[in-house]
Formats: sequence, C-alpha cells, structure tokens
Amino acid sequence: MNSSRAFLVWAAGVTAYLVAVTQRTTFGVAGLQATDRFDASASQLSIFTVVQLLVYAGLQVPVGVLVDRWGPRTLIVAGGILMILGQVQLAFAESVGAGIVGRLLVGAGDATTFISVLRLLPAWFPFHRIPVLTQWTGIIGQLGQIVSVIPFVAVLSTFGWEPAFLGAAALSVLAVLFAVIAIRDSPEAGSERSVQTLRETGASLAEAWRQPGTRLGLWTHFTIQFPGTVFVLMWGYPYLVRAEKLGEGPASVLMTLFVAVGILCGPFLGRYVGRHPLRRSTMVLAIAALIAGAWLAVLLQPGPAPLPLLVLLVIALAIGGPGSMIAFDFARTFNAAARLGTATGIVNIGGFLASLLSMFVIGVILDLLLGSGFSEGDLYALGSFRIAMAAQLVVLAVGVVNVVLIRRRVRRRMAEQGVVVPPVRDVIVRERARRREQKAARRRGGLGS
Repeated sequence: MNSSRAFLVWAAGVTAYLVAVTQRTTFGVAGLQATDRFDASASQLSIFTVVQLLVYAGLQVPVGVLVDRWGPRTLIVAGGILMILGQVQLAFAESVGAGIVGRLLVGAGDATTFISVLRLLPAWFPFHRIPVLTQWTGIIGQLGQIVSVIPFVAVLSTFGWEPAFLGAAALSVLAVLFAVIAIRDSPEAGSERSVQTLRETGASLAEAWRQPGTRLGLWTHFTIQFPGTVFVLMWGYPYLVRAEKLGEGPASVLMTLFVAVGILCGPFLGRYVGRHPLRRSTMVLAIAALIAGAWLAVLLQPGPAPLPLLVLLVIALAIGGPGSMIAFDFARTFNAAARLGTATGIVNIGGFLASLLSMFVIGVILDLLLGSGFSEGDLYALGSFRIAMAAQLVVLAVGVVNVVLIRRRVRRRMAEQGVVVPPVRDVIVRERARRREQKAARRRGGLGS
C-alpha cells in the first residue's frame, strides 16, 4: 500500500475517469451544432443528455454491486469499451434516435468508471490518505471538461462533427489500454472482491440503504453536485453564448475557470473533511447557500448580467463539484468495506438524478415559452432562460431540506453510540482558546531561549 505501484494504479484509474468526463461533456459544448445537425428542439436536445444521465443514474447501484463482486479493473475496461462504441455511434448519427443511442452507450460506460476508481483507493492506500485522494480523483477527472471545451471544440469548429467525435472515441481506446496494463484490483489479487450470494447481495444493498449515513451522502450529492453538472453538461454554454451574449471565446474561458476553481478548492475541502469529520454536513449546507445566492444575483439582474457576477456564478457552481465529494466520504465512513461499492453507487445516484430532472425541465420550459410567444421566436432568449434556470432553485431547496432532516437522524444514531456533535459556537470558542494557548506557548518558548 501507498507505494509507487499504488500511485501507478491510481493514475491509470484517474486517467480513465478523466476520459470518461470528457466523453460525458462533449455533447454539452456541441449543443448548438447538434441543434442544426438533428434539427432538434430544446426538449429534444435535452433528451440526449437526460437519457445519458438516466442510464448513468440507473446503473449506479448495479455497478456498485458488480464492482464489489468482479473488481474495479474489469468494470473500468468494460466502461471504456462502451464509451468508444457510443462516441462512434454519435459521430455517424444523422437522426435524433440514432444520436440518443450513442449517448445511451456513453452513459452506460461512464457509469462504471467513477465508482470503480474510488473502490481502488481503500485497497491501495491507508485510511488517512483517502479523503484527499478522493478529492484529487474528482479534480483530475474534471480536467476532462477542459479537453471537451478547448481541443474538442477546436476540432469540432475546424473539421466538423464526425472527426471531433471519432477523436473523442480514440481517447477512450488509450484509456482502456492503460487500464489493462496498469490497474490491479488490490496488492493481493482478488482479496477485495465480494463472494456474496445473490440473496446476501440483496441484504447488503438493503443494509446500505437503511444506514442513515448512506442517505445523507445521497442527498448531499443530490443538492450540490447537480447545479454545476447542468451548467457544464447541457445549458451553461448556450446560456452564456446566446442569452448573456458573451461569445464563444469568453464562454469557453468561463467553462475553463469552472475546472480551475474545482482544482483549487478540492484539496482544501479534502483537508477540511479529514480534520473536521463532524462538520461535513455544515460545509455542504454552506456550499448550497453560496450556489443559491449566486444564481439569484444573476437571475434578478434587469438585463444581461455583468461579467463579474457571471464569474461569481461559475465559481459557486464549481465549488459544488469537489464539495459533492463529501457525499462519498459519508458512504465510506458509515458502511463496512464489503458493501462500499454498493453504498457509493447509491450515493452517486443523487446528483445525477437531480441533474437529469433539471436538464429536462429547463428544456421543456424553454420550448413552452417559445410556443407561447414569450421569447419572440428566440429559443434561447435571456428572459426565457431566466425563468427556466430558476427551476433549479426548487430542486436545490428540496435537497437542502432532506440534508437537514437526514442529518438529524445520523446525529441521533451517533449520539446513541456515544459520539456527540458539539454546537458550532462551542467549537469556535475552543478553537480560539487553543490558538491563544499556542501563541502563549510560543512566546514562553521565545523568552526561555
């Protein structure tokens, strides 16, 4: 454990995840071209990503069970192959139906990757390293968004639809080869796999769901992961280019800023989780408040939002990405190792369920406003987008309410086990006292010398 070989295994897994994120986000930045290629309405366009995420979310629990049974390496390789097939299918698709088939395959392949990479960490690294490595897994993986925003968009603009998506498929070929060569499930082959019968697997799934910590992870992921996913995967680019009139260049810069902020915030949040495990849900609620405040500030503008406000919005949404990784720490710390993949799969459903619901509702609202004449013939009018994007605040509120309710249950169970979460004000008082004592000790040491 914790050796150079462990880091090679992790690097191969993270590479597979980075490429999976690239495949996941390519359609979002190709939305304007897809409208013309498939002659699609906003509702039809949203179906591409909704189907992709519906498959992704629907496969999380089965994939979690399969990871526990077959091991991460098999699932990562299988997922890469599915994404290759999906991007090739989309490259040659000329109808909405054919394109949706391609995104369905991409969603299925993507579904296997992240859970599998997280499943590698307990096998190859000591306990204290896992929160930070989980954050770095998410951070590096999100660099796939930069691949889709910059080189993919450049190829799409210069060479067209087919070369761009075939090039994306080629990335998965390389990721699969790296995974086959470098990844092993654990230092001792097969030692981390589950040998449960089907009935025992069902019981393990039920036990993971009954654990309030698992459900707290699910609602955490639901609440703060989806706003950034909706923005990056589907509606952010059209919103910035067509509604806010930024142009493709500045919009790409803001999308890149999204990734950069996640990279900067991830390690901080990982250290926070490691040092303050009893305050994880407090950080989740603070991030949710930041996202809601940023959206309200932008949506309540009388005209196009000023650039500084859009930057603030992107920063808030980006913090939600690494913030949502706290959800997987809930799954890890409240479940036995034998059902970790299953619990992680349950948690991972949350954000993507909220994402696909929000994406579809936004598309439907845009079409309804176009049909009613509200948008005056412009599908992506600023007024229409404001109303459609505001629907996310309802989803966010649902998530916050459930985080608060489930957190109470978790803390009651912890109290029964002798672990009491002190009020925040008491923690602040103790922390200030500790710092004063440290300063006094340093002064005494200086005088003594």
